[in-house]
Amino acid sequence: MMAPRIGFIGLGTMGGPMAARLVARGYAVRGFDLDRTKVDGLAGAGGTGCGSIREACERADMVLSILPRDAHVRSALLGEGGVLECASEGTLVLEMSTISPQCSLDVGQRVIGNGLRFMDAPVGRTPAEAKTGELLVMAGGDRSDFESAAEVFSALATKVVHVGPLGSGIRMKVVNNYMSMVSMVLTAETLVMAKKAGIDVAVAVDILQNTVAGRGQINVNYPKKVLAGDISPDFPLAMGHKDLSLGVALGRELFVPLFLGSSALELFGTACAAGRSNQDCTAMLEHLGALAGMPDGATHRRV
Repeated sequence: MMAPRIGFIGLGTMGGPMAARLVARGYAVRGFDLDRTKVDGLAGAGGTGCGSIREACERADMVLSILPRDAHVRSALLGEGGVLECASEGTLVLEMSTISPQCSLDVGQRVIGNGLRFMDAPVGRTPAEAKTGELLVMAGGDRSDFESAAEVFSALATKVVHVGPLGSGIRMKVVNNYMSMVSMVLTAETLVMAKKAGIDVAVAVDILQNTVAGRGQINVNYPKKVLAGDISPDFPLAMGHKDLSLGVALGRELFVPLFLGSSALELFGTACAAGRSNQDCTAMLEHLGALAGMPDGATHRRV
């Protein structure tokens, strides 16, 4: 069976290497970007550079878009001369940008309502992994469309997940990025405190890379405890409150602003006050779930 012909909208930091990767895997790719140098780059990689979205969509079986912001996606897909106007009925649109979930859902519903197919399928990882086809794809939409796009996804990524219905992929990407950026702040707070405490940063990094703290609770304690339905105390919340109190006190002594640490200490205090002192520290998931109005177990129980 002939490989699907692909129209590619957005040839920037991620889109450029993704389009080139598809060309390298034997796909006929016609690409457009407002920056002509990006279009020329695709042509240099063996694809077809186009002067408009209409030209890129010509005879396309699938259209992929990866653009910076909501307004760019709305314009490229719904605007005059955009994908909705130019793509043939039944074309599968894979919208891979990191934008607001509401914008993605609005655009997807418009696209589907006008006779095309649509998946929100944002990607994770870096431009280097875009070049080598080692991205992560988080896709939302119909299972049949996911299966239709499977080979294209596999050309771009080493891990491809059908997260759920329309809107699920972009919501998962936003959740992931939230965790990533908050972890950036946490890591910065931690290393600044280590440095001001007189510890060589390289030594601190080496130690933290070999502890649960550095390897990440999502990789170590959460899967074996609360996510498995077990909140019996391997390390109780009361002890976590004590340890966090010591850390925040050291930060104050060293004049290191610990914004996340101070907030976390307050949360540990409310968890203990709610009767969770002798539950495992991972029961913080249940505590935050309760504060969000969720019933016990809802945070980890499969639907």
